[in-house]
Amino acid sequence: MSKMNLNDASMKDEIKKHEDNLKFLNSQSNQLAESILDLQVSLGRYHSCSVIKSDNGSDPSNTEEDTSEQILKKENSAAGIFCWLKAHAQTSNLALSKDAVGVVATLATVESDEFSRILSEYLGLQTMLAIVCNTNEGVSALEKYNPEGTINFNAGLHGIGSSIGKGVQGRFAIICLEDFRPFVGGFVTNDPQKKLAIPKPRFPNEECPAGFIDYAVNMLYLDSNNLSFVTTSGLGLRETLFYGLLSGLQVYRTQNEMMCALPCINEGAVSLDGGMIKKNGMFVLGGRKDVEVKFGITSGGSNVISSDYSQAEEVVRRLKWESTKLAEDIRREQQLLDDLKATSK
Repeated sequence: MSKMNLNDASMKDEIKKHEDNLKFLNSQSNQLAESILDLQVSLGRYHSCSVIKSDNGSDPSNTEEDTSEQILKKENSAAGIFCWLKAHAQTSNLALSKDAVGVVATLATVESDEFSRILSEYLGLQTMLAIVCNTNEGVSALEKYNPEGTINFNAGLHGIGSSIGKGVQGRFAIICLEDFRPFVGGFVTNDPQKKLAIPKPRFPNEECPAGFIDYAVNMLYLDSNNLSFVTTSGLGLRETLFYGLLSGLQVYRTQNEMMCALPCINEGAVSLDGGMIKKNGMFVLGGRKDVEVKFGITSGGSNVISSDYSQAEEVVRRLKWESTKLAEDIRREQQLLDDLKATSK
């Protein structure tokens, strides 16, 4: 009996050893897969931007200044009046401009004109022209009301507009960061742009969809001022404003690749060649239209791979080779474990 117990204990130890080996190997495999995916996403972004530049013959010309000019042309809009107000230092100390962060279109730039167009079209003109305030107090300062509830056209933005011969026409959107539900996850480790650590889309077989570039919220470039901005709760613009507007919006190289990735799309997607899915089950079809106000194109500071492109490709090839060898080790270890468990029954 004691010999039987000893053999049982030895068998259990052997099984546990192989189970621990499998656990370690699977962990290594997952880490390799994540590294490969990160590099492929970076390479995909580089490829997309390179194609756009070669197709256009030069870098896109829509700058941050162009965006401001586009807004200022909307003379009778709240955003146009607000931008005029911010540009005039002598009035910039007014209460209604102190709490306001800016107009959505001016708070970030992107890497390519194609992405600027599709993202701006996805958000729509009203959202692109929305004025962003830090608190509800700032929202209240933009529009005042008479005792009977009608708008006081001599106060707030309406009053400023009247004083410079421009009236606010129609409704306008205001975003209050104080009321936005922020992203609750963490940030990508050591990322200077503080990108959000959102799990990448995957099919049931754990593969990432072909053509996936990144999440739109992480493809926005924030300059140093906007990157250092924090709300009253100590949160940044990416995890509040832009996550609130874009959430899990995915970006693909082509519409065909986007459609093939449908099982992985839950919160909308766009493609650089004009494809758009607003949300799960809601497609936007038809020809593309001219975008009146777009995000500016970043002049530098992006994290896109350039001179290191070929080196990154070589790293991907090496990691894939390591992943294949690791998969073989996992299969062997699993077979040994299965044989031991069968023998112990």
